[in-house]
Amino acid sequence: MKGALRIGRIAGIDIYLHWTFGLLIAGIFAFYLLHGVGVQAALAGVLLVLVVFGCVVLHELGHALMARRFGVPTRDITLYPIGGVARLQRIPEEPIQEFWIAVAGPAVNLVIATVLALVLWVVGGSFDPNALVQPRLHFLTSLMWINLLLVGFNMLPAFPMDGGRVLRALLALRMNYVRATQIAASIGQGMAVLFGLFGLISFNPILLFIALFVYVGAQQEAQQAMFRSLTQGIPVRQAMMTRFQVLHPDDTLGRAVEALLAGAEHDFPVVENGQVVGVLTRKALLHALAREGQSGRVRDAMRATCRPIEDTAMLEEAFLRMQESGCEALPVVHNGQLVGLLTLENVGELMMIASALRQAAVLRAQVPPL
Repeated sequence: MKGALRIGRIAGIDIYLHWTFGLLIAGIFAFYLLHGVGVQAALAGVLLVLVVFGCVVLHELGHALMARRFGVPTRDITLYPIGGVARLQRIPEEPIQEFWIAVAGPAVNLVIATVLALVLWVVGGSFDPNALVQPRLHFLTSLMWINLLLVGFNMLPAFPMDGGRVLRALLALRMNYVRATQIAASIGQGMAVLFGLFGLISFNPILLFIALFVYVGAQQEAQQAMFRSLTQGIPVRQAMMTRFQVLHPDDTLGRAVEALLAGAEHDFPVVENGQVVGVLTRKALLHALAREGQSGRVRDAMRATCRPIEDTAMLEEAFLRMQESGCEALPVVHNGQLVGLLTLENVGELMMIASALRQAAVLRAQVPPL
């Protein structure tokens, strides 16, 4: 994964650590030192953060293992400074499945907090929330309260937190998925506005950051739901380009420039001995031209990772593959033979057409027959 370091594999799921996580550790250490505590206390604070993110990994594994029970694989888990993300290969078909997958994560934190509370009760430890400011003296107490805070924060009914998915799942039991997502996203954005206003009044930058995080997350979730609705059940062959030029790996970049200027195409499949070996995008072509000039070769500029997809595959699967590989275009094959090219522009045009047809159908349904 780009910008992330693979740190392990649990239950067959790769765990990644984003590079920005190092900034968090450095920031926590500096925070404690600037507040006048000793190096030992600062190291205790860093250790607490690391253990908390261990709990975050368990939280995300809760989502992943529950999803596995419903036949939904998990691609990977990535740790960011703001938390973890378990990337599922697809959204569960049944709302009740999404409900159980969403609550599984906070349930793990609740179990951890309960176990820690029992340990503290047995050893006569403190339950004072103020222990959070002294993690070196009250490590287990701090960890217990942080896990409870994670439960409360994640169960807020706002995307992209688990509570937003729980709310959508419950709404989707009574209405269609897109409408349920729109309502849940609107509630989340309303909460984001309240967080933002309160952050401005109290001069709290953390609340402002949370407000932005929640608002953008809700907006993205609504867009993804609309995309899923418009593309569900549509095979790649309905959106692919069937008129395109093919390049050979040994063609010069000058030849690719001629193909680019001769038509409206921006991306070109690269074929050798009848097999698709990559895609040359306009962006890659321009970078290669600046580096090597027109005498450079297509094979040195093409994206070999843009693997072909079958024309019978669903558009949603193709879009996910494009996101994962960072490819702006995918060659489309039928029984191994190149038959088309799928680009993000094609997908966008198909969505606009599908949206227009849906609006027309709604208008026709609203007009009473003569």
